[in-house]
Amino acid sequence: MGQPVRDYLLTLCVTAAVTYLLTGPVRKFAIATGAMPEIRARDVHREPTPRLGGIAMFFGLCTGLLVADHLQNLNSVFELSNEPRALLSGAALIWLIGVLDDKFELDALIKLGAQMISAGVMVMQGLTILWLPIPGVGTVALTKGQGTLLTVALVVLTINAVNFVDGLDGLAAGMVCIAAAAFFLYGYRLWYGYTIEAAAPATLFAAILMGMCLGFLPHNMHPARIFMGDSGSMLIGLILAASAISITGQVDPDVLKLFEGSTREATHAALPVFIPLVLPLTIIAIPMADLVLAIVRRTWNGQSPFAADRGHLHHRLLEIGHSHSRAVLIMYFWSALIAFGTLAYSVHSTSMWIVLVVVFLSAIGLVLLLLPRFTPRTPRWAESFVPPRYRRRRAGRSAARADAGPDAVAVATAVGEPAEERVPVPAGVNGATAIGHRSRFTDRRKAGTPS
Repeated sequence: MGQPVRDYLLTLCVTAAVTYLLTGPVRKFAIATGAMPEIRARDVHREPTPRLGGIAMFFGLCTGLLVADHLQNLNSVFELSNEPRALLSGAALIWLIGVLDDKFELDALIKLGAQMISAGVMVMQGLTILWLPIPGVGTVALTKGQGTLLTVALVVLTINAVNFVDGLDGLAAGMVCIAAAAFFLYGYRLWYGYTIEAAAPATLFAAILMGMCLGFLPHNMHPARIFMGDSGSMLIGLILAASAISITGQVDPDVLKLFEGSTREATHAALPVFIPLVLPLTIIAIPMADLVLAIVRRTWNGQSPFAADRGHLHHRLLEIGHSHSRAVLIMYFWSALIAFGTLAYSVHSTSMWIVLVVVFLSAIGLVLLLLPRFTPRTPRWAESFVPPRYRRRRAGRSAARADAGPDAVAVATAVGEPAEERVPVPAGVNGATAIGHRSRFTDRRKAGTPS
């Protein structure tokens, strides 16, 4: 069992390395081609920032699949299943549409059609939902038409849920990485715990998805130097959906021999397995809720469901006083709590302590939501490892505040942190500082010049 883990780890690391190394050149390419749209009313960043980060992520995906195909323990995934090729076909199509959208701003209906076609391409190559497990009933076989419609619906919902949550630096990549980590653990448990070979493709997809997100995050954390754009958000959304389809629709729950004995006993025994079978839906519960709320909100206001606004969950966290980084960490916290709480319950459904821990952590999360202006202070011995805003006030800070002027104090107060702790930094290009005034470039070429 140790050898497959090393192979997965190698695939993950190679994918992350390729994505990380390619993101820098991709950023320069995006600046050179003018893939730096002007600041929009709903945007949080204050300077034009290059997109097209999905290019590096897509090549990371290709590299991960290529490496896995040459590893002894993972090569069987490609020999026994056509799902990796189906994923790559659908991913290439959605990625190409995303690249065009990052550069030319395609219409929302065109992107929706491309998402449906990408899902259809995967269905044609065998990556589709064949049956649904229903507790107390058993396995319900789906017709070809039902499976196709359900697969397309799941792909479109997941892509748009991830795309909607991509509104803060590092938010979408981090949340999807958390989701992929939980999903990898579940898929690996099915594969080697129950010896179900059909779970192998989904486990590989999750490992590669983690590598793509981890490789891109260093460039995308606040202040971001590049955005993944639709070419990246739609790509990772499709891979997450493909993992869900592979393991939910391809793995037959009857293989686990859960439907033995009375109906009540079978339902109770199957519950911890059925919950993770829809794990991809639970781990994107936050972006999915954001998607539903956005559609309801826009429709209620007489707008198109595809109209952009600043009513997303991450926007509301900023409005109540949380800083950019803290809002992202809060979203990370809730995603991890839902994902790994569900995963833990699937392993030990009869353990009450799991429920108590989840309730306790939920209470902590609610407290964090209600304390937007709380700034923890780090011990002096650890101050060199944390951002300046978490350090204790030192001598000489008063003189810096005096030179800064009243405008810097007003800006520091507006972002929800004590003004006396904020020292303005000269604004630069593409997120050189998260505080203070930032110029807005009218000429996109100026944003790419060295400062």
